[in-house]
Amino acid sequence: MPQWTFDSPGRLTFEEVTALNVRVVAGRLAVLASDGPAALDVTEVDGSALVVTQDDDGRLTVAYKDLTWDGILGWLRPGPRRTTLTLTVPRRCPVQVGVVSASAVVAGMEGITALKSVSGEVVLDGVSGEVRAETVSGSVESRELAGDLSFSSVSGDLTVAAGRPRRLRANTVSGRVTADLELEPTGHVSLHSMSGAIVVRLPRDVNADVSAHSTTGRIESAFPELYATTMPGVRSLSGRLGGGMASLSATTMSGAVTLLCGQPAGRRAEEEV
Repeated sequence: MPQWTFDSPGRLTFEEVTALNVRVVAGRLAVLASDGPAALDVTEVDGSALVVTQDDDGRLTVAYKDLTWDGILGWLRPGPRRTTLTLTVPRRCPVQVGVVSASAVVAGMEGITALKSVSGEVVLDGVSGEVRAETVSGSVESRELAGDLSFSSVSGDLTVAAGRPRRLRANTVSGRVTADLELEPTGHVSLHSMSGAIVVRLPRDVNADVSAHSTTGRIESAFPELYATTMPGVRSLSGRLGGGMASLSATTMSGAVTLLCGQPAGRRAEEEV
């Protein structure tokens, strides 16, 4: 099995990459979709060397030897381990990205993408397919999401801008969830938080069944069609917008839930052009 070690900047190209697994500690990481050859560009290495391996099936691994995928969320070792690297791989290539405090950008991928972060910030740009993101305190920002996104965190925030998800699931303890969405006809959004606020903006002409519940948190809506009820121990908001079809549910213990009304979907698409 081919193996390379990077203790200084360098570049590699690969004839074929069928899957990618990259794990780094600190620094910056970019994983970019490409229709051309796969490549690795390392522009900074401080501390331990990175080890690059590729098995006979084309699976590429870029990592430190003692930083495993399963143990990354609890990983803590002394000494500097900072690197800056960019990987370009086929857009339908399955990707696993693990960072401790490094910032990461994943752009254009269309396959299965799995992310783990301790405190590093992750940006998903134009990513579709199936995305699973897990953080401790790291934030995840998604731009032009299409497909499925599952997010779980302790205190990390989730931001979804211009999203058209098929499925969006978010679970946080104290993290904030902010989502600007255009729901597909069969789209399903389920947002849960203990104390973090949930803010969702939907187009004025959305077709969705909506329900929001909180034990002690405030619930506000810009859609007069939704019906609010308050009883001891629970506050709720529910109803059908347009013809229904898609669904949105938001649940908190003490966090506030806010539903905002945006431009009609067609109007916003014209403005983006």
